[in-house]
Amino acid sequence: MMNISRQLLLGSLIAVAGFSASAQEFKVGIVNLDRIFREANSAKAAQTKLEAEFGKRDKELNDVATQLKTLSDKFEREAPTLSETQRNTRQKQLVDQDRDFQRKRREFQEDLNARKNEELQQVIERANRVVKTLAEAEKYDLIIQEAVYVNPKHDITDKVLRALNAAGGR
Repeated sequence: MMNISRQLLLGSLIAVAGFSASAQEFKVGIVNLDRIFREANSAKAAQTKLEAEFGKRDKELNDVATQLKTLSDKFEREAPTLSETQRNTRQKQLVDQDRDFQRKRREFQEDLNARKNEELQQVIERANRVVKTLAEAEKYDLIIQEAVYVNPKHDITDKVLRALNAAGGR
């Protein structure tokens, strides 16, 4: 619903721009945020920072997952030879360990997603400052960040990336 409202607003803006274009030149630019996230030095630095910050926890969780799998396989092999009490006890231990692992994995994902959002927000803020500066310097009337189709002559992503990387991502 919100997307439809945005599209209607965008359509209206473009229609108004079309009417005023006959009176003067209307300059539109399009920025591809996905490319900014992939190619900007500040985005790459943020990704490296996140990997350094969360790499150890991720490795620990992967080690626990491997250990849990090994224990589960061992239980499957030994289950026929165990007494019912032993089998129930080990099965309960495995279930408890798996539940604890799943909880830790969820917490890790939540922490990672929160930090990733923080870092991406900083990249967006830097990119928006660069876009605003570029828009003022080159006298753009409208700059759009999302579009279904973009004529390459209106795509200013390369200019934004050059300015963003030249500014050191500030």
